[in-house]
Amino acid sequence: MSDQNNPTDAEQIIAESQQLKDVGVTHEDDSKKTRDVIFVGTKPIMTYVTATLTQLSTQPFVTIKARGQRITQAVDVSQMIVKRMNTVGYKIKDVRIASDSLQSQDGKTRNVSTIEIDITKA
Repeated sequence: MSDQNNPTDAEQIIAESQQLKDVGVTHEDDSKKTRDVIFVGTKPIMTYVTATLTQLSTQPFVTIKARGQRITQAVDVSQMIVKRMNTVGYKIKDVRIASDSLQSQDGKTRNVSTIEIDITKA
């Protein structure tokens, strides 16, 4: 038996995202311009993995952004793409960390950590 004819997980996800584009599924702001930034929030991790892979099919690189407790999810998303989709050849180009000062509801100024992870095709 040869596994050459069986598509990998990465190839299946890319094929599905291409089918969604062909059908005409769009997001709210996609009609004006495509985004090269994925903001990680409370949705399941695979949502962000799929969104990132969809953008990588048309963009040279995509930035995954998160802050606070969602930083671990952003790292998980980037690692799923780089490690599990290694047959496609994605790599982490750059990682930037910072801290933002935000006004909390009780009026105090708090520092919130942020991360930006750039992923590109190898």
